[in-house]
Amino acid sequence: MSVDVDTLRLSRRRISSAPLTVAHLFVVMQCDQPLAAAARINLADADEVLIVRGEQGVWREPNGGRRLVLSIPDPYMSREQARLCRSGGPDFVLYDGGSSNGTWVNGTRQNELPLKDGDSIQTGSTFLSFRQLSSCHSDLKLDPCDTQRGGLRTLLPELEHCFSRLRQVARSGVPVVVLGESGTGKELAARDVHRHSGRDGAFVALNCGALPSTLLEAELFGYRKGAFSGATEDRLGLIRASHGGTLMLDEIGDLPASAQTALLRVLQEREVLPLGCTRPVPVDLRLVCATHRDLDALAASGSFRPDLLARISGYTLELPSLRERREDTGLLIAELMMRRAGPRAAAMRISPEAGRQLICADWPLNVRELEQCLAVALAFADDRISLEHLGRKALSSPPAAVERSSVGPRTLSLKERDDCLELVSVLRRHGGNISAAARELGKERIQIRRLIKRFGLDLQDLS
Repeated sequence: MSVDVDTLRLSRRRISSAPLTVAHLFVVMQCDQPLAAAARINLADADEVLIVRGEQGVWREPNGGRRLVLSIPDPYMSREQARLCRSGGPDFVLYDGGSSNGTWVNGTRQNELPLKDGDSIQTGSTFLSFRQLSSCHSDLKLDPCDTQRGGLRTLLPELEHCFSRLRQVARSGVPVVVLGESGTGKELAARDVHRHSGRDGAFVALNCGALPSTLLEAELFGYRKGAFSGATEDRLGLIRASHGGTLMLDEIGDLPASAQTALLRVLQEREVLPLGCTRPVPVDLRLVCATHRDLDALAASGSFRPDLLARISGYTLELPSLRERREDTGLLIAELMMRRAGPRAAAMRISPEAGRQLICADWPLNVRELEQCLAVALAFADDRISLEHLGRKALSSPPAAVERSSVGPRTLSLKERDDCLELVSVLRRHGGNISAAARELGKERIQIRRLIKRFGLDLQDLS
C-alpha cells in the first residue's frame, strides 16, 4: 500500500479490522430492566444463536452442537424473536423470527441482513451489539451493576486487558499517565491506581489548568507563613499532603514552566522545598498524571520539558471516548442510575426510544455528560425515563447509525504524518502483527488499533 502523507482516508470502521477476528454479541442494555447484567458472548464455537423471550441466561441447546440460546426477559420481545446464523468465517446473518415488534439494525427494521462489525441491534426494548474482535476470550462474561465494587469497568476485551495491566502497574511505584478526552474517567483511573497500590496515604488531586501559576505553585509545594503577601499561616501543600499516598495532576500539559522545573526536582530528589523555606522536606510520592493533550507534541514545541516528560512517563493508559465504547453504555447507565437514584433505581425503566438515544448519542463530553443527562431525567421521571425527560441538549444530538463506509480524505498534521509513516513501517516489518508493533513502539495494543483507525490504515495491506 502506498501512503499519501498529505491525505489519508480516515476509516470509520471499528477498531477490530485485524485478520482472524472472532464474532461477539453484547447485551448492552435491557430498557425494561436497566440494572440487569450487561453481557459479552463469544460466538467462536457457535454457528447459530437463537434470541428468545424468557428467563435471563445463555446456554447451549442439548444435543444442539454449535447452537446457543440467548434468553432475555423482555416483555416487548416475541417468544422467538430472531436468530443469527454463521455465513462463513466470523460472519453472521441476522434473521427476524416473525416478531410482532420487529428486529431493528442501526435504527432500521430488518427481516434479513448480513451483520457488520459495530452493528446495533434492537429486539423489543433490548439493545445488542455485534462486534468482530481480534482474539478469543471467555465464552461469556456477565457484569452486574454493583456500585460497591468501584473502579474501572468494561465489557470490551482490549480495554479490559488495559485495566488489568493498570492494576498490575499500580502495585509498583511506576508513574502513570492517563490520556483521554474530557469526561472519559481519567480521575477514576487515577483513583483505581491508588486503590490497588497498597499505599496508606491519601489520594490528592489537582487540576493544573484551574489555577493561575502563582497559586498553583503555592498549592503544590506549600509555603511558610510570611513567604509572600497573604501567606498568613503555614501551608502543607498538596505534594506533602499526598505523602505515602498518590498525587494526581490533572491536565499536566497546562503546568506552567516554572512549576515544571520545581516538579522535576521533586521527582528527582524525592523532596520538596516549600515557598519561604530553606530546607527541603523528604516526600514519598506516587504520581499519576492525566491530560487530553499530546505531551510529545508539547515537548517537541518547547511547551513541556522533555526531561519532565521522561520522568512522568512510565505506564500510559489511553481511555477511549464514550462513542468508541458504546458496548459499555448500558453498564455505565446502570451504575450512574444506582449512584444518582439509590434504591429507587431498581424500579426505574427506560423507554426504548430514550434507550436508543442514550446508547447511540454522540456524547461529546463523554461519561460526565451522560451522568448529568441521567440526573436531570431521574429528577423529572416517576418510574420510567422517556425521551421528554432527557433534556434538549441530549435530544439535539440525534442517534447516529453505525457508519459502514469511509468518509472523505482528511489532512494530517506534520506530527501525524510522521507518526503514520513510523506506524506503517513498524507494521510492515512485523507483517501486520499488532502485538509485535505495540511492543516495539512501547504502546498498548488498543493504542495501536486507535492509530490504525485514525490514519485509515488497512492491516491486510500491511501484512
